[in-house]
Amino acid sequence: MKGNTYSTRNDDLGPTSPNILPRRKALLLYLAGALGQILAVCVIVFILRRCGVTVDYTSAAGLIAVGIGGTSSALWGAVMTVRYKGYAPIRIVSDFFDVRQRYSSYLLVLMLLLLDFFSLFFGGSIGINAWYVPAILFLKALLFGGIEEIGWRYFFQPVMQEKRGYIVSTLITFLCWGIWHLAFFYIDGTLSVMGISDAASFLVGLFVNCFILSAMYIRTRSLWICVMTHALINVLSQITAGGNGYVRGVCCIVIIVIAVSLSKKDDTSVEGTHRDER
Repeated sequence: MKGNTYSTRNDDLGPTSPNILPRRKALLLYLAGALGQILAVCVIVFILRRCGVTVDYTSAAGLIAVGIGGTSSALWGAVMTVRYKGYAPIRIVSDFFDVRQRYSSYLLVLMLLLLDFFSLFFGGSIGINAWYVPAILFLKALLFGGIEEIGWRYFFQPVMQEKRGYIVSTLITFLCWGIWHLAFFYIDGTLSVMGISDAASFLVGLFVNCFILSAMYIRTRSLWICVMTHALINVLSQITAGGNGYVRGVCCIVIIVIAVSLSKKDDTSVEGTHRDER
């Protein structure tokens, strides 16, 4: 085994199964599908807006565009997981809703989220109109947010790590995930009202979240844990504001150090053994 690499193949299929793709081809097909689909929607949205059609959350065209573009990473993650890992589709669904995880996994999520939002204790605020709002936002975030994990943490980064180390794989995932998000923000209209500071703040948060979510998957091998964590991050980001920037910066560094440490500790318990790329 090399560095933090590991195999994600289903060994029951055997190395000669005709449905198993070469690793590099699988990664390129995923990116071509996930990014190609959402960028194609961007082009259509651009044309529609130039023609005077309203494309946002208030229009049918906008909702369709958001739906098609926003599910691209999950759709192609599922397709490539079936093709490359050899998983049955029902297993992906089961893993998505598999809440029966170790208590230690949930405690690790709690610890990382506390660090991620710790700066709120220093001048931040929480805005909730009713007690049930966070619950509704969480359920919404599971599908509009958490579902992305099927593509990025369940398929893309683990397959990337079969040949690349943890840090390099996380950085590549961040770049691709960042492009995907910016394209999505163009579709739903958020990009047009984003300032440079807003975009920079979002990308910093996305960068840190890449380490949080990738470490959670490496440590737990649980799609559900990543989906839940992603949804909670989205909810907390929606209902909170402010906080101390210096504390935030320190916490980001601590989170990255913890994530790298967790990835190294998991070297001896990774799933399967490293395979040569065909």
